[in-house]
Amino acid sequence: MLFRQIFDPSLAQYAYLVGCQKTKEALIIDPERDIDRYVEAAQREGLRVVAVAETHIHADFLSGAREFAEQHGVKVYLSAEGGPDWTYGWGEGYDVQLLRDRDTFRIGNIKIEALHTPGHTPEHLSYLITDEGGGASEPLGLASGDFVFVGDLGRPDLLETAAGEVGAREPAARALYESVQQLAGLPGYLQVWPGHGAGSACGKALGSVPQSTLGYEMMQNRSILASKRGEGAFVEEILDGQPEPPLYFARMKRENRDGPALLGSLPVPAAIAASDLDRLGEDTVVIDTRPRHTFIKGHLDGSVLAPLGASFATVAGSYVMPGKSIVLVVEESQAEEAIRSLVRIGLDEVQGIITPDTLTEYGSGNDKLRMLKAIDFDEVDGRRHYTNAAVLDVRRQEEWSRGQIPDAIHIPHVRLLDHLDELPRDKTLLVHCQSGVRSAVASALLAAHGFYVIYVDDHFSNWKEREKEEGVVAGVH
Repeated sequence: MLFRQIFDPSLAQYAYLVGCQKTKEALIIDPERDIDRYVEAAQREGLRVVAVAETHIHADFLSGAREFAEQHGVKVYLSAEGGPDWTYGWGEGYDVQLLRDRDTFRIGNIKIEALHTPGHTPEHLSYLITDEGGGASEPLGLASGDFVFVGDLGRPDLLETAAGEVGAREPAARALYESVQQLAGLPGYLQVWPGHGAGSACGKALGSVPQSTLGYEMMQNRSILASKRGEGAFVEEILDGQPEPPLYFARMKRENRDGPALLGSLPVPAAIAASDLDRLGEDTVVIDTRPRHTFIKGHLDGSVLAPLGASFATVAGSYVMPGKSIVLVVEESQAEEAIRSLVRIGLDEVQGIITPDTLTEYGSGNDKLRMLKAIDFDEVDGRRHYTNAAVLDVRRQEEWSRGQIPDAIHIPHVRLLDHLDELPRDKTLLVHCQSGVRSAVASALLAAHGFYVIYVDDHFSNWKEREKEEGVVAGVH
């Protein structure tokens, strides 16, 4: 058996290539939408992808299962569990087999057995993988999807917090508790191959180690340990402190359930010259991928700031609606990385590229580029009492609960686009987070939507340190 883990750092997502070296057939588990890289990975090993399996209906990226079925005619294995609301709706016309608990299939001499492990989602499957071609009669590992991560379990609240199903989070947490009970019947030597690592919003304490063993997770995984204190303790622990889901998660759930639009090939955007920048259409969204400190010194009016890196897809997906024509400010050498990240979350209309050098040329010797005013917390303290100023805190709820500036407005940055009408347009917003990273992207978004904004480029610990003697930080005693 050949096994390869394929990592997407922008979404902290793991897909898996599982191949039978005797028959030269391969399975891809949980592919993202730009499937060419999986095909190439299989070809490098002398294998041909014949099947795709999904662990669940994903919330953080568009699946490549339909793309594989359309382009390569592969067999697709999807969950038949989960009930009518979360049944796949795109399988007609493709070679799709729906799986229930303990159903099996084979790729060459490799046996794959589906386990229904609901909680993160009601239809969730994990896959036990046995290398029968190598003489094994017991499974080697568990492709656990968003059920078991290294150090944690998949969050059970997304149907409510992201997809809007009121009252779904506690029943999902109880279903997850029951799924954890299944683990006691599996051997401790099983390798655990998770669907995500540290940085994903699909859990709250994911480890950076790419794989683990079941025995180790039973001893060290914080949420599995909580389950040993009983169902009530587990439900309280698993639901507490979950980060706010990015705004685009609800859209991913719907599109993956109903069928992602077919991609075909990657967009090939045209290079835009400095002389053409004044002719960008009003409906065009400019996504500026440069570092935040470069952006605030000069950017196109109305630009969205989404620095290329681990948070790029999260910010772009939460700040840009699908169907918009997109122009990227990006280095040529990084353009493909940015484009792939965008199509993985359904932002396909990438029409143009502006290099940083082109932007510099456009702004040379004139005032066409906009700047973002930046201050520290010393100046926040001086400004926050003005009648025309309001403090906006864009940190997570869990961070907010540990201390905040009195009278500050609180909206987590990944939910900001949905709450613009709650913000005062007659005041200057002093926008802060924990370290200055999230407040930068939030400030740029607000400025693009016509708000008066000052960006707080400082660490919140500096506010707490300077004010703790006076007890100004609410909630800190």
